[in-house]
Amino acid sequence: MQETIDKVNVNGPGAAQQTYDAIVIGSGISGGWAAKELCEKGLKTLVLERGRDIEHNKDYPTATMHPWEFEHRGRMTREFLEDNPLISKAAGFGEDTAHFFIKDKDHPYVQEKPFDWIRGYQVGGKSLTWGRACQRWSDFEFTGPARFGYGLDWPIRYNDVAPWYSHVEKFIGVCGNDDGVAAMPDGEFLPPFELNCVEKALQKRFLAHYGNRYLVQGRWAHLSQPQDIHLQQGRGKCLARNLCMRGCPYGGYFSSVSSTLPWAAKTGNLTIRPFSVVHSLIYDEQKGKASGVRVIDTNTKEVTEYFAKVIFLNASALNSNLILLNSTSNRFPAGLGNDNGLLGKHVGFHIYRGSAGAAVPGFEDKYYYGRNPTEPIIANYRNLHQQDTDYVGGFTTFMSGYRPRTSQVPEEVGIGADYKELLTQPAADWRVYMYMQGETIMKESNHVRLSSDKKDQWGIPLLVTSVGYDDNDEKMIKDFLTQSREMLEKAGCTDISTHDSKQAPGLDIHEMGGVRMGKDPKNSLLNEWNQLHHCKNVYVTDGACMTSTGNQSPSILYMALTARAANHAVSELKKQNL
Repeated sequence: MQETIDKVNVNGPGAAQQTYDAIVIGSGISGGWAAKELCEKGLKTLVLERGRDIEHNKDYPTATMHPWEFEHRGRMTREFLEDNPLISKAAGFGEDTAHFFIKDKDHPYVQEKPFDWIRGYQVGGKSLTWGRACQRWSDFEFTGPARFGYGLDWPIRYNDVAPWYSHVEKFIGVCGNDDGVAAMPDGEFLPPFELNCVEKALQKRFLAHYGNRYLVQGRWAHLSQPQDIHLQQGRGKCLARNLCMRGCPYGGYFSSVSSTLPWAAKTGNLTIRPFSVVHSLIYDEQKGKASGVRVIDTNTKEVTEYFAKVIFLNASALNSNLILLNSTSNRFPAGLGNDNGLLGKHVGFHIYRGSAGAAVPGFEDKYYYGRNPTEPIIANYRNLHQQDTDYVGGFTTFMSGYRPRTSQVPEEVGIGADYKELLTQPAADWRVYMYMQGETIMKESNHVRLSSDKKDQWGIPLLVTSVGYDDNDEKMIKDFLTQSREMLEKAGCTDISTHDSKQAPGLDIHEMGGVRMGKDPKNSLLNEWNQLHHCKNVYVTDGACMTSTGNQSPSILYMALTARAANHAVSELKKQNL
């Protein structure tokens, strides 16, 4: 697929053969997009990935396995769970997906406050296991922190990113519907997966009662109806198996392994080097810019330096913070670009603690077919035009209606054909679940930093996480639970329950910030183009760049910001500004 360097010699042929036009650190959702855009525009690009190489389809060992083919029917052994209490809590983790997650001991970190840091180290990163939700941010989110006084103003607005959202959506394939909801802008959508009968009923009931609570078909990175651009990528129609996190052999959902990286490879400009732990960025004191990247071979621990005119940092939010903090020099003793001391601070995440469930009477003569890999979404309805609660920020609600199979079989039935037939019958009630994705405030006290005395197996300081909930979060969770119960009651549901999981931050896998964008170098690290204020040939376009968390899923925003930044970087290179 692409040129792959399995091993380099530290006493290699010299800097000339280790020099590229661009270096991209990380091969996940944003790193893959950086590689695609830079390679398409003619730049010889090196992608550095700390994990193993993964090729589309070839390296999806469980993609077509049946449940009975797994030794433990999808579960992990007690020994594994005892050795890996962290990663085994991750959404979607199991015997069928464990190969795309790292074991706890493979990359330790220091939890000053409880924080579950979920990681996947391989070519493709977490794009192989992401949730695939692709809502666009609205200007409510870009302007909210400044309007309501709880954060730094973004240096960009929705209109700055809108064309890049379109650019990304057309290429990756996003199914959805044009709903005309201001809090969740429409986009370039493939046909959505249809709502089932209960979801359609609740959609009408919510809107009839509240007038402004919109249940819409989810916007998800699935090829419901592939277009020519997707077929050119070698991808095919989503078959709604809902086994996405195993790796999709059809390319039915977007990952960098099935889409952006192979596309970049077609240009002849891509080199991928797996097993490459990035130690730091190298700063040239004379030229006043970064000259390259210092890499430690994951297996041999040999050190090699690679050089480029422009560097994109896409190692995932917290690792990008770690790399910059460890990139010290005479000019930047506290980390690259860190004149204001804010590197690693203002870290945020999404709140997933609140959930609700209920029975939905009626519809006994109806069922649904297939395994819908998408979920409907209730667009945020809190604190839009004005603050209407005792907290700031808002929340997206994911939900779905379903009808479970019979779980209880009368004892007198026994084992046999009658037993099997009863198991295929739907239970009496349809049910519905709801869960929140809530905005958190980016506070200076929520931060990561380097350990002063603990190092990993490559001699790099461990990351210390000091990130927690606050009173605003607790108020939002309480409101979500109250509103969700009320909505279900108004919609005629019964047997309603609400739950606060109290889970630690991190399991949302939406950590953001630490290298935030802003207008002023005094209170931000990046400018409106994702360049470090004080080192303009370094771009940070993964979750680390976020100025606030918003309430909508962030991955497609990372992709849009990356494409926008890559376009800017190429323009600046042509002008010899980098």
